[in-house]
Amino acid sequence: MWPWGHLAAGYLLWTALVRERRFRPPTGAEAVLLAVGTQFPDLVDKPLAWSLGVLPNGRSLAHSMFVAAAVVAVAVALARRRDRPVLGVAFGVGYGVHLATDALPTLAAGRYADLAFLAWPLLPAVEYDTDPSFAAHFLGIEPTPLFLFEIGLSAVALAVWVRDGTPGVDALRATLGGLRTAITE
Repeated sequence: MWPWGHLAAGYLLWTALVRERRFRPPTGAEAVLLAVGTQFPDLVDKPLAWSLGVLPNGRSLAHSMFVAAAVVAVAVALARRRDRPVLGVAFGVGYGVHLATDALPTLAAGRYADLAFLAWPLLPAVEYDTDPSFAAHFLGIEPTPLFLFEIGLSAVALAVWVRDGTPGVDALRATLGGLRTAITE
């Protein structure tokens, strides 16, 4: 799945969960950590595999359920220390959505052996047909039904995010403002 598909699925699930349990839209911090969670496995695996060559492919280390469980446990523990456990849960939901949205099309296609990435390194790395590079992946975009579904899902998520008040924008502005101040001092 593409980054926008992971993000859209994660946001739609998170806003539904938060609205059902807390009767409010997501907070900015929740939205940011959720977004990071939805991208985390690719932010780790793709550069380490495609640019540095230290992983067997772009779905290995951080796409493993074992690593995911450990990373999410640390995120939740850190959030609890700050008395904001929901932030660790938001990250964990995003991470879980990423793994699920990578697995679902594979399951639907009946390519069960390609799910080995979820149990890496206990199962061998999957060998993919696409060249291991960012350019090859983006140049290989085709308007498949799944790709078009992701675009539609992203449009729905964008509309819901706007309805929710664009949570996360202020948090990102504050973070970027703090970085700018730290750099200029």
